[in-house]
Amino acid sequence: MNQQETVKILEAVQSGELSVAEATLKLKMEPFQDLGFAKVDHHRGVRQGVCEVIYGAGKTDEQILAIADAMREKHQKTILVTRISQETADFLSEKHPLRYEPRAHVAILGELPEPDGDGTVVVATGGTSDIPVAEEAALVAEALGNRVTRLYDVGVSGVHRLLSHMEEIMTARVIVAVAGMEGALPSVIGGLADCPVIAVPTSVGYGASLGGIAALLSMLNSCASGVSVVNIDNGFGGGYLASMINHLGSQPK
Repeated sequence: MNQQETVKILEAVQSGELSVAEATLKLKMEPFQDLGFAKVDHHRGVRQGVCEVIYGAGKTDEQILAIADAMREKHQKTILVTRISQETADFLSEKHPLRYEPRAHVAILGELPEPDGDGTVVVATGGTSDIPVAEEAALVAEALGNRVTRLYDVGVSGVHRLLSHMEEIMTARVIVAVAGMEGALPSVIGGLADCPVIAVPTSVGYGASLGGIAALLSMLNSCASGVSVVNIDNGFGGGYLASMINHLGSQPK
Protein backbone atom coordinates (compact mmCIF):
# COMPACT_ATOMS: atom_id res chain seq x y z
CA MET A 1 0.00 0.00 0.00
CA ASN A 2 1.53 3.33 -1.06
CA GLN A 3 1.00 6.80 0.37
CA GLN A 4 -1.73 7.70 -2.17
CA GLU A 5 -3.78 4.64 -1.21
CA THR A 6 -3.37 5.46 2.47
CA VAL A 7 -4.56 9.03 1.86
CA LYS A 8 -7.61 7.72 -0.03
CA ILE A 9 -8.55 5.52 2.92
CA LEU A 10 -8.21 8.44 5.34
CA GLU A 11 -10.27 10.69 3.06
CA ALA A 12 -12.95 7.99 2.89
CA VAL A 13 -13.11 7.97 6.68
CA GLN A 14 -13.36 11.76 6.72
CA SER A 15 -16.22 11.73 4.22
CA GLY A 16 -18.05 8.95 6.03
CA GLU A 17 -17.67 6.38 3.24
CA LEU A 18 -15.62 4.14 5.53
CA SER A 19 -15.92 3.55 9.24
CA VAL A 20 -12.86 3.74 11.46
CA ALA A 21 -13.00 -0.04 11.92
CA GLU A 22 -13.16 -0.66 8.15
CA ALA A 23 -10.25 1.68 7.51
CA THR A 24 -8.21 0.04 10.25
CA LEU A 25 -8.78 -3.37 8.65
CA LYS A 26 -7.64 -2.09 5.26
CA LEU A 27 -4.49 -0.59 6.76
CA LYS A 28 -3.71 -3.83 8.60
CA MET A 29 -3.75 -5.75 5.31
CA GLU A 30 -0.87 -3.83 3.70
CA PRO A 31 1.40 -6.28 1.82
CA PHE A 32 4.99 -7.21 2.56
CA GLN A 33 8.12 -6.38 0.54
CA ASP A 34 9.62 -9.39 -1.25
CA LEU A 35 13.43 -9.32 -1.29
CA GLY A 36 13.67 -12.82 -2.73
CA PHE A 37 15.40 -14.34 0.31
CA ALA A 38 13.09 -12.55 2.76
CA LYS A 39 9.62 -11.05 2.82
CA VAL A 40 9.81 -7.94 4.98
CA ASP A 41 6.58 -7.29 6.84
CA HIS A 42 6.52 -3.48 6.97
CA HIS A 43 3.00 -3.31 8.36
CA ARG A 44 3.49 -5.51 11.40
CA GLY A 45 3.58 -2.46 13.63
CA VAL A 46 0.01 -1.57 12.59
CA ARG A 47 -1.25 -5.12 13.14
CA GLN A 48 0.65 -6.03 16.28
CA GLY A 49 1.97 -2.79 17.71
CA VAL A 50 5.62 -3.82 17.20
CA CYS A 51 7.55 -3.67 13.95
CA GLU A 52 9.40 -6.67 12.55
CA VAL A 53 12.55 -7.77 14.39
CA ILE A 54 15.51 -9.26 12.49
CA TYR A 55 16.62 -12.65 13.84
CA GLY A 56 20.27 -12.68 12.78
CA ALA A 57 21.27 -16.30 13.36
CA GLY A 58 21.57 -18.18 10.09
CA LYS A 59 21.47 -15.04 7.94
CA THR A 60 24.45 -13.62 6.08
CA ASP A 61 25.69 -10.12 6.87
CA GLU A 62 24.47 -8.98 3.46
CA GLN A 63 20.98 -10.38 4.03
CA ILE A 64 20.68 -8.65 7.40
CA LEU A 65 21.86 -5.38 5.88
CA ALA A 66 19.38 -5.64 3.00
CA ILE A 67 16.49 -6.23 5.40
CA ALA A 68 17.62 -3.31 7.58
CA ASP A 69 17.94 -1.09 4.50
CA ALA A 70 14.39 -1.96 3.45
CA MET A 71 13.08 -1.14 6.92
CA ARG A 72 14.94 2.17 7.07
CA GLU A 73 13.55 3.12 3.65
CA LYS A 74 10.10 2.74 5.21
CA HIS A 75 11.18 5.19 7.94
CA GLN A 76 11.56 2.60 10.70
CA LYS A 77 13.39 4.56 13.42
CA THR A 78 14.36 1.65 15.67
CA ILE A 79 15.42 -1.73 14.30
CA LEU A 80 16.23 -4.70 16.51
CA VAL A 81 18.68 -7.34 15.32
CA THR A 82 19.13 -10.35 17.61
CA ARG A 83 21.70 -13.15 17.79
CA ILE A 84 24.53 -11.57 15.81
CA SER A 85 28.29 -11.46 16.35
CA GLN A 86 30.54 -8.47 16.89
CA GLU A 87 31.80 -8.92 13.32
CA THR A 88 28.26 -8.65 11.93
CA ALA A 89 27.58 -5.61 14.10
CA ASP A 90 30.76 -3.97 12.77
CA PHE A 91 29.62 -4.71 9.21
CA LEU A 92 26.20 -3.15 9.83
CA SER A 93 27.67 -0.11 11.58
CA GLU A 94 29.40 0.92 8.34
CA LYS A 95 25.93 1.69 6.95
CA HIS A 96 23.70 2.35 9.96
CA PRO A 97 24.42 3.88 13.38
CA LEU A 98 23.84 1.24 16.02
CA ARG A 99 24.34 0.17 19.60
CA TYR A 100 25.69 -3.35 20.08
CA GLU A 101 25.64 -5.37 23.31
CA PRO A 102 28.15 -8.24 22.92
CA ARG A 103 26.87 -10.19 25.93
CA ALA A 104 23.36 -10.33 24.54
CA HIS A 105 24.41 -10.45 20.86
CA VAL A 106 21.80 -7.75 20.18
CA ALA A 107 22.13 -4.68 17.97
CA ILE A 108 19.77 -1.71 18.04
CA LEU A 109 19.89 0.33 14.84
CA GLY A 110 18.72 3.91 15.10
CA GLU A 111 17.39 5.64 18.17
CA LEU A 112 15.80 4.20 21.29
CA PRO A 113 12.21 5.38 21.73
CA GLU A 114 11.06 7.29 24.76
CA PRO A 115 9.48 4.88 27.27
CA ASP A 116 5.70 4.86 26.82
CA GLY A 117 4.74 1.71 28.70
CA ASP A 118 2.38 1.76 31.66
CA GLY A 119 5.03 1.00 34.27
CA THR A 120 8.40 -0.63 34.81
CA VAL A 121 9.66 -3.95 33.48
CA VAL A 122 11.92 -5.68 36.00
CA VAL A 123 14.46 -8.15 34.62
CA ALA A 124 15.94 -10.40 37.32
CA THR A 125 18.50 -13.20 37.13
CA GLY A 126 19.35 -16.10 39.40
CA GLY A 127 23.07 -15.69 38.80
CA THR A 128 25.67 -13.69 36.93
CA SER A 129 25.93 -16.44 34.32
CA ASP A 130 22.30 -15.75 33.31
CA ILE A 131 23.02 -12.11 32.43
CA PRO A 132 23.55 -12.62 28.65
CA VAL A 133 19.99 -13.96 28.26
CA ALA A 134 18.65 -11.33 30.67
CA GLU A 135 20.36 -8.54 28.74
CA GLU A 136 18.66 -9.74 25.57
CA ALA A 137 15.32 -9.42 27.36
CA ALA A 138 16.18 -6.04 28.85
CA LEU A 139 17.44 -4.53 25.59
CA VAL A 140 14.42 -5.80 23.67
CA ALA A 141 12.11 -4.26 26.26
CA GLU A 142 13.97 -0.94 26.10
CA ALA A 143 13.90 -0.91 22.30
CA LEU A 144 10.13 -1.42 22.45
CA GLY A 145 9.58 1.61 24.67
CA ASN A 146 9.78 0.37 28.26
CA ARG A 147 11.50 1.49 31.42
CA VAL A 148 13.63 -1.40 32.62
CA THR A 149 15.08 -2.15 36.06
CA ARG A 150 17.77 -4.83 36.24
CA LEU A 151 18.15 -7.03 39.33
CA TYR A 152 21.06 -9.36 38.64
CA ASP A 153 22.42 -12.23 40.76
CA VAL A 154 19.46 -12.43 43.16
CA GLY A 155 18.93 -16.19 43.04
CA VAL A 156 17.65 -18.62 45.65
CA SER A 157 21.10 -19.65 46.87
CA GLY A 158 21.04 -16.34 48.75
CA VAL A 159 17.39 -15.32 48.76
CA HIS A 160 18.07 -12.33 51.04
CA ARG A 161 19.58 -10.63 47.99
CA LEU A 162 16.19 -10.81 46.26
CA LEU A 163 14.28 -9.75 49.37
CA SER A 164 16.37 -6.58 49.60
CA HIS A 165 14.63 -5.43 46.37
CA MET A 166 11.03 -5.82 47.51
CA GLU A 167 10.10 -2.27 46.48
CA GLU A 168 11.17 -2.88 42.87
CA ILE A 169 9.39 -6.25 42.83
CA MET A 170 6.13 -4.97 44.31
CA THR A 171 5.94 -1.88 42.07
CA ALA A 172 6.79 -3.63 38.78
CA ARG A 173 4.21 -3.88 36.00
CA VAL A 174 5.73 -7.17 34.81
CA ILE A 175 8.80 -9.19 35.81
CA VAL A 176 11.08 -11.27 33.60
CA ALA A 177 12.79 -13.89 35.79
CA VAL A 178 15.81 -15.51 34.14
CA ALA A 179 17.44 -18.57 35.71
CA GLY A 180 19.30 -21.77 34.99
CA MET A 181 20.26 -24.66 37.28
CA GLU A 182 16.97 -25.74 38.91
CA GLY A 183 15.14 -22.62 37.70
CA ALA A 184 13.58 -21.75 41.07
CA LEU A 185 13.72 -17.96 40.84
CA PRO A 186 10.41 -17.38 38.97
CA SER A 187 8.48 -19.43 41.55
CA VAL A 188 9.91 -17.37 44.40
CA ILE A 189 9.18 -14.09 42.63
CA GLY A 190 5.74 -15.35 41.62
CA GLY A 191 4.95 -15.91 45.29
CA LEU A 192 5.89 -12.31 46.13
CA ALA A 193 4.75 -10.13 43.23
CA ASP A 194 1.24 -8.99 42.27
CA CYS A 195 2.10 -8.69 38.56
CA PRO A 196 2.67 -11.22 35.75
CA VAL A 197 5.98 -13.09 35.90
CA ILE A 198 7.63 -14.33 32.70
CA ALA A 199 10.02 -17.20 33.38
CA VAL A 200 13.00 -17.61 31.07
CA PRO A 201 14.99 -20.83 31.58
CA THR A 202 18.65 -20.71 30.60
CA SER A 203 21.07 -23.44 29.58
CA VAL A 204 23.33 -22.55 32.52
CA GLY A 205 24.09 -25.51 34.81
CA TYR A 206 25.94 -28.78 35.27
CA GLY A 207 25.25 -32.01 33.39
CA ALA A 208 21.88 -32.95 34.86
CA SER A 209 20.52 -29.54 33.95
CA LEU A 210 20.36 -31.00 30.42
CA GLY A 211 21.06 -27.71 28.68
CA GLY A 212 18.20 -25.90 30.38
CA ILE A 213 15.56 -28.63 30.22
CA ALA A 214 15.63 -29.07 34.01
CA ALA A 215 14.99 -25.36 34.53
CA LEU A 216 12.28 -25.37 31.86
CA LEU A 217 10.42 -28.27 33.49
CA SER A 218 10.78 -26.69 36.92
CA MET A 219 9.29 -23.43 35.67
CA LEU A 220 6.46 -25.21 33.87
CA ASN A 221 5.63 -26.97 37.15
CA SER A 222 5.73 -23.79 39.24
CA CYS A 223 3.11 -23.74 41.99
CA ALA A 224 3.08 -19.92 41.97
CA SER A 225 0.14 -18.38 40.15
CA GLY A 226 0.71 -15.87 37.36
CA VAL A 227 3.92 -17.40 36.00
CA SER A 228 4.26 -18.02 32.26
CA VAL A 229 7.25 -19.66 30.56
CA VAL A 230 9.10 -19.05 27.31
CA ASN A 231 11.68 -21.24 25.61
CA ILE A 232 15.22 -21.98 26.82
CA ASP A 233 17.55 -18.95 26.46
CA ASN A 234 14.72 -16.99 24.80
CA GLY A 235 15.46 -13.60 26.29
CA PHE A 236 13.89 -11.98 23.23
CA GLY A 237 10.59 -13.74 23.83
CA GLY A 238 10.59 -12.73 27.48
CA GLY A 239 11.33 -9.07 26.74
CA TYR A 240 8.79 -8.93 23.91
CA LEU A 241 5.99 -10.42 25.99
CA ALA A 242 6.84 -8.13 28.89
CA SER A 243 6.51 -5.13 26.57
CA MET A 244 3.11 -6.31 25.35
CA ILE A 245 1.86 -6.61 28.93
CA ASN A 246 3.34 -3.25 29.89
CA HIS A 247 1.52 -1.53 27.01
CA LEU A 248 -1.93 -3.06 27.51
CA GLY A 249 -3.29 -0.02 29.32
CA SER A 250 -2.17 2.35 26.56
CA GLN A 251 -3.79 0.46 23.68
CA PRO A 252 -6.65 2.28 21.91
CA LYS A 253 -10.08 0.69 22.42
